[in-house]
Amino acid sequence: MIEEKVILVNEKDEPIGLMPKMEAHQKALLHRAFSVFVMNKKGETMLQQRAKDKYHSPLLWTNTCCSHQREGESNIAAGKRRLMEEMGFTTDLKELFHFMYKAPFDNGLTEHEFDHVMVGYFEEEPNINPEEVADWKWMHPEDIKNDMMENPDEYTAWFKIIFERFYDHLMENTSAK
Repeated sequence: MIEEKVILVNEKDEPIGLMPKMEAHQKALLHRAFSVFVMNKKGETMLQQRAKDKYHSPLLWTNTCCSHQREGESNIAAGKRRLMEEMGFTTDLKELFHFMYKAPFDNGLTEHEFDHVMVGYFEEEPNINPEEVADWKWMHPEDIKNDMMENPDEYTAWFKIIFERFYDHLMENTSAK
């Protein structure tokens, strides 16, 4: 299997090279990523629990899906691809905002990402890929926020950052427009 490469970027999200994913995480180099939030008509967000064999943040709760764009792939195309790979469905996506973050993990790896956050809407149950996802659930953003305050160690670093910085922005997009 060929190791997946990430797109290294500068602070303006301009590509500056490619690097194997693990090497970029070992060296804590800034690279392009995305986070997808899928919501339903009730205003709930679909969360996933990462699979137990993930190389970091196993069994933690997070947004519907996330990953890295491939060379030449748009943010939206990458989000749709990964939704299908992880959650077994696709839907239209809209990019809301982007931000940079850096989060070191206990295993010596560091996420240093220029993260593009997207939203989509879906009403059915996903068909999760057990190699990627251990479980899933719908939750209202207010309930997520409260649970995150009570159980912060049960959520991924990037998900907590997105919620802390962009909660109001997410709440404005809780229903299909």
